[in-house]
Amino acid sequence: MNPFESTVAATMQGTHPTPNTHKYSVILPTYNERKNLPIIVWLLARTFQENDLAWEIIVVDDASPDGTQEVALALAQVYGVDKVLLKPRAGKLGLGTAYIHGLSFCTGDFVIIMDADFSHHPKFIPQFIRLQQAYNLDIVTGTRYSSKAKPHLSEAQPGGVYGWDLKRKLVSRGANFLADTVLNPGVSDLTGSFRLYRLPVLRHIITLTQSKGYVFQMEMMVRARQLGYTVGEVPITFVDRIFGDSKLGANEIVGYAKGVWSLFTGV
Repeated sequence: MNPFESTVAATMQGTHPTPNTHKYSVILPTYNERKNLPIIVWLLARTFQENDLAWEIIVVDDASPDGTQEVALALAQVYGVDKVLLKPRAGKLGLGTAYIHGLSFCTGDFVIIMDADFSHHPKFIPQFIRLQQAYNLDIVTGTRYSSKAKPHLSEAQPGGVYGWDLKRKLVSRGANFLADTVLNPGVSDLTGSFRLYRLPVLRHIITLTQSKGYVFQMEMMVRARQLGYTVGEVPITFVDRIFGDSKLGANEIVGYAKGVWSLFTGV
């Protein structure tokens, strides 16, 4: 029996806090996020400060024409150049390579990946951290499609999606159902992109991951399971982006289906 899953352990979670000496690096890939970036950075800074956590934010911008890089530089002056770091690239080179690029500048021992468009709220990060510490997990991933954390976390609330029309919800649910049926990854939200990793674990998995686009996140979880890393889930509420346009289109949906088949036959 896992001692952390006992009634006593579940009751005691969070009642005997100890100082957290870890540092958390957030990688934020951006493209045309000038309006969203100040909001998400402010929320991240407040979350880390209120929980007395060491932190840094790595902004990986793919040559946004809307002034995102100028905003990032201004935020670095506000919060400190050691807290907000702009690490731009020459163009739109893909999500996976954005993480690889950002990883080379991380000084924390844990890495958080999330969207910069405010669809992932930083308020869930303390729950990610508490679950990781309670069970000594390698990865914690946010899930929109579960009512409770796995393993148990008493403060977790049911996840959900807000701001999507019925078609978008059906596409997302269908994509996760397809991947879960074919790949059996052990997580309820395979296409999510709000996660906490141990730094060495993320570096290991990402070097093996071959997919691009939206399939990249899916392959990361499949690889993690294959390699024997421990993964927990925390329910999150996902809110559609406030400013800007969604980057999901028909090409991404077709690519996702092909990606599921490729992982089924190749991993």
